[in-house]
Amino acid sequence: MIFERFCKISLLFYMAFIFIGCEPKQSSYNFSSNEMEKNAAYGDVVKGAVNFERSLDGYRAKKDKYYFYFTYKIVHPWWDAVAIGLEDAVSQFEEYGVSIYYDYLAPSYVSPKEQESRIVNATASGVYDVIGVDVADVDYMAPVINRAIDKGQKVMTFSSSDCGKENGCRRVAYVGNTHNYNDGIDLAEALCKRLHYIGKIALLVGSKGVPCHEDRALGVKSVIKKYPKMGISFIGYDDDSAENAYNLTMRALQEFPEIKGIVCCNMSNPVGAARYIVQAKQTENVVIVGMDHDQEALRFLDQGVIYALGIQDCYSIGFDTIQVAVKIADGLLPPDSFPEKTEEVTTVIYQKDAAQMLQVLYGEEIE
Repeated sequence: MIFERFCKISLLFYMAFIFIGCEPKQSSYNFSSNEMEKNAAYGDVVKGAVNFERSLDGYRAKKDKYYFYFTYKIVHPWWDAVAIGLEDAVSQFEEYGVSIYYDYLAPSYVSPKEQESRIVNATASGVYDVIGVDVADVDYMAPVINRAIDKGQKVMTFSSSDCGKENGCRRVAYVGNTHNYNDGIDLAEALCKRLHYIGKIALLVGSKGVPCHEDRALGVKSVIKKYPKMGISFIGYDDDSAENAYNLTMRALQEFPEIKGIVCCNMSNPVGAARYIVQAKQTENVVIVGMDHDQEALRFLDQGVIYALGIQDCYSIGFDTIQVAVKIADGLLPPDSFPEKTEEVTTVIYQKDAAQMLQVLYGEEIE
């Protein structure tokens, strides 16, 4: 079933490739919505981190066909997980005789200009009931989204980065992480406690201008300021690249050997940081905390190389994005018909949870 599901998603990517010109990518993310039901032994932390048992909320769609366009920041396994939630919601709508067709596309690097081009082209096509945007840069994208709306296009935001009224953006609604700042706080607090509130740290942010990365970094900085014996010696942007994160970690520790901890604000940088820490034989000296469910990062967590990971419920982000997009397409508006912001959860997990999470998400058994 998992293979068939990914084949279907890949076919959608391929069809979109013909229209827009983006190379399709298949995920290695391998969870099943039946996984929790099969194994009741999973702890409450793991069960609460990702909600696989989702059902449509009972809304009766007004049409029997919908066409959506979703563009996200960068081709990366994080968004492959979101795609599983998208596809499951689509499958459930099919059971009620509602067909949903969608393009789900991103560039190979974070680029607001590339995102603008995709939105302009999708709007000009006149094909799509709703365009969904995972915002690459708030200041750049707010006027782009507003121009699409001025042309009569319905636009929502989704995933991990919003662009709302507070930014001068008139998007209809947002589905995703509404608490990135607090996620940064939670990770920093976990690190500070582990270090007994003494020590210098490095901060790996992600991509410049990306709201979720920048907000998490702000949350981290707010925590470090609270503790007189803590400080930030190094800040680096890795552009969502594990290889760049590896090199930044090497540079940070060479320039500032006093560093005792690293906070990683996206899914790629804890992997790169952990790879370097292992190679440099610094696992006993440097504590790493970071974001999300990368398989290699979870293995590092299980081995104790990474201390804590903040896991976002990507599945629910995808599932709820489809539900909200259908309502927007039907002309419904928040807050009467659905929330302006649909909030999804982030759960901080530790070494004791890693093996179960690997089993749930990837079917990987840890001996």
